[in-house]
Amino acid sequence: MDMSNKLLIIDGNSLMNRVFYALPPMNNSEGKHTNAVYGLSVILLKIIKDLKPNYIAAAFDKKAPTFRHIEYEEYKAGRKKMPDELSEQFPIAKELLRAFNVGIYEIEGYEADDIIGTMSSKFEQEGFEIYILTGDRDSLQLVSHFTKVLITKKGITDLEVYDIEAIIQKYGFEPDKIIDLKGLMGDTSDNIPGVPGIGEKTAMKLLSEFGTIENIYENIDKITAKKVKENLINNKEQAFLSKKLATINKNVPISFNLDEMNIEKCDYDKVIGIFEELDFKSLINKVPNVEDQNKDEVKKVELNFNIDELKLFLKDKDEIYFYYVKEEDILIFENGYAIRGNHLEEFKEVFEDKNIEKNTYDAKALYNRLRAYGINLKGLKNDLGIILYLLNPSDDFSSNNKVIANLLRINENELKNEHIPIFVSLMKQLIEEKLRLIKEYSLEKLLYEIEIPLIEVLASMEHYGFRINKEVLKDIGFKLSEEIDKLTSEIYDIAGEEFNINSPKQLGVILFEKLNLPVIRKTKTGYSTNAEVLEELRDKHEIVSKIIIYRQLVKLKTTYIDGLMNAVQADGKIHSNFNQMITATGRISSTDPNLQNIPIKLEQGREIRRAFEPENNNYVILTADYSQIELRLLAHISGDENLIESFKNGEDIHKRTASEVFNIPIDEVTAIQRSRAKAINFGIVYGLSDFGLAQDLKISRKEAKEYIENYFARYTGVRKYLDDVIKRAKENGYVKTIFNRIRFIPEINSSNRNIRMLGERLAMNTPIQGSAADIIKIAMVNVYRKLEELGLKSRIILQVHDELVLEVHKEEIEEVKKIVKFEMENCVELKVPLIVDIKWANNWYKAK
Repeated sequence: MDMSNKLLIIDGNSLMNRVFYALPPMNNSEGKHTNAVYGLSVILLKIIKDLKPNYIAAAFDKKAPTFRHIEYEEYKAGRKKMPDELSEQFPIAKELLRAFNVGIYEIEGYEADDIIGTMSSKFEQEGFEIYILTGDRDSLQLVSHFTKVLITKKGITDLEVYDIEAIIQKYGFEPDKIIDLKGLMGDTSDNIPGVPGIGEKTAMKLLSEFGTIENIYENIDKITAKKVKENLINNKEQAFLSKKLATINKNVPISFNLDEMNIEKCDYDKVIGIFEELDFKSLINKVPNVEDQNKDEVKKVELNFNIDELKLFLKDKDEIYFYYVKEEDILIFENGYAIRGNHLEEFKEVFEDKNIEKNTYDAKALYNRLRAYGINLKGLKNDLGIILYLLNPSDDFSSNNKVIANLLRINENELKNEHIPIFVSLMKQLIEEKLRLIKEYSLEKLLYEIEIPLIEVLASMEHYGFRINKEVLKDIGFKLSEEIDKLTSEIYDIAGEEFNINSPKQLGVILFEKLNLPVIRKTKTGYSTNAEVLEELRDKHEIVSKIIIYRQLVKLKTTYIDGLMNAVQADGKIHSNFNQMITATGRISSTDPNLQNIPIKLEQGREIRRAFEPENNNYVILTADYSQIELRLLAHISGDENLIESFKNGEDIHKRTASEVFNIPIDEVTAIQRSRAKAINFGIVYGLSDFGLAQDLKISRKEAKEYIENYFARYTGVRKYLDDVIKRAKENGYVKTIFNRIRFIPEINSSNRNIRMLGERLAMNTPIQGSAADIIKIAMVNVYRKLEELGLKSRIILQVHDELVLEVHKEEIEEVKKIVKFEMENCVELKVPLIVDIKWANNWYKAK
């Protein structure tokens, strides 16, 4: 089946209605109402760019009654009359659609949904890939392997994509059961009655059990809920009528002409003319043909590798724009000049001149390349990647090519070498455009005082790396293998037979069939034996705890011992990548390999840190760790007086919380009570529920709820902060750190409760975790600058969330300790003191 042809079908009335109420009133210079046409234009231009359909059609309702009105007189009764401000925009909308060569279809006696259903059914059979764009959920029943439904969410350009999997995930059944759902619960917007007393939840439950309305009535005696059963019996005819009214007719007597909907035949001049008449000047440059003309103009940029001409070009420049293409080892400047990596040294004076402002994308890659020649890049002004990241930290910045393709408005697979000079030629314009948004969101300080200076620090960390003692690592691996073998034998003995412990299927048979342990949950392939299930079974049989430990040790051996061994480079070091544009909270991440998640809960995991050593015997490893920084930030941000006082007095915060929550004197707090209070303290920061706390502490939900209530009764400022931050996030769609770092949280306004609860947890935690990330970044920049300024041999080599790891020359230990402690504890002024614990030793393990 040829799926190369994409057909977009627009639900005209639904979409116009949606955008009319989503946008504020708009009028052109002649006084015509234009907001609905504007919204339609924005969506259409975006979807043409993103989806790239070959054909577009639009279906509209006619004013005449449909077969549904004949079937049920009350159908859509009570609907408000369409406002004149909207109805007068329909002729303009249709004129615009015709200019785009969008086929317009409407027929008396049928609704737009029926035309859409007929069209999607017909063109599915002809091998088309169908997309239905609508403002409501009536079309969800049409979703198939070849048809997706795009529904406008909050705003007008944010679309929710529904395929079969998405519908199953939302409703628990396949698309063809949507009509049964409406038959049971009705649809107030269309005045479809349904069965009184049956809402969405009950309807979904019934359909999950019986599949269809027909099957429900065939098995009516199996329904145990008395009231539900009674309502179904008394309203049987109405249920079947409602299902019929909700069913889209796929056999409307109407013909379709592909030429009428071929987007390639768009009359661009006419579209632009309509936009000018409607005063949609901001949309003119987004018309595809205009975009293509603009692209043609910049495609004339060609690479020029003449070094003498480049030197002449750079002479007397006070700002330059360039991009280093790592894969090709080429540096490209804004006007097409380029140099290969082996000629970079000739421009050392330019790179190290701090008075020449450098603007680029992914400056860290160039920092590292220049270090090979002993060149220190100075004068970095802007990194477009960092700017884009600060404006939308949830975007994917893992691939430079993907971001560049998006900026050039092409697909990543269309990006070619010749596009890169185009990108560089547009860099100044792009940076200036995005900096306006940086200013609007008050992100200048975060950009220029934290993120841009941090690039050099991270490049330095990557350059120096962390030495690995391979013999120590081998020895740890050997001991782990012995433990794994011993555990394997013990598990076999308890099971009474040998089996593949790593096979969930075989393990499930042993646990649930041979040993008769209670089945917690099943998957499509059999019994679930995931970590959560094993944890629930831990106390049921001695074999379970051994399997849990076995899995942990196997992961340590394969992921960390073997993984780290393979990552050691020729110089005996691991040179991890430190990413500044990956996490939504602003935290630095480490990849290839990840040095931040080496397990420390197990002693065997902590042992791995023994293999991390200084470069030679003249150095030691120094660690500097913030003490309870997130709780201190919670005190600062919430302004809770009790929490602030505890930190100012230098109290053991977990003991103090235990004293408050359990209502006992602080000197009578037991180790268990302190441990529970610690779980509460850190859980509150992450929006922990009574259910989560009960699971963590292995107590009842009632006890957990009581603990949390006692906590909030004492720390009222924290409760108010959490409520306020959720409220602001719902209103604004984002939250901020104390340094104005933003994180958009679309989940917080989701109609799905689980997703919405996730959004609330993100809203509560992000300002705290993000502020902690900002603080350690400031500290890193300050420590790095101080070490450079004093010409010391010591350097930062790793950052793990709240901890800095340095390689310190033995002659500089006391001096560096003072620098690190001062800079980390004084990099920001809070309502509570920041405390840093510092240790040093001849390996990372001993320095903790």
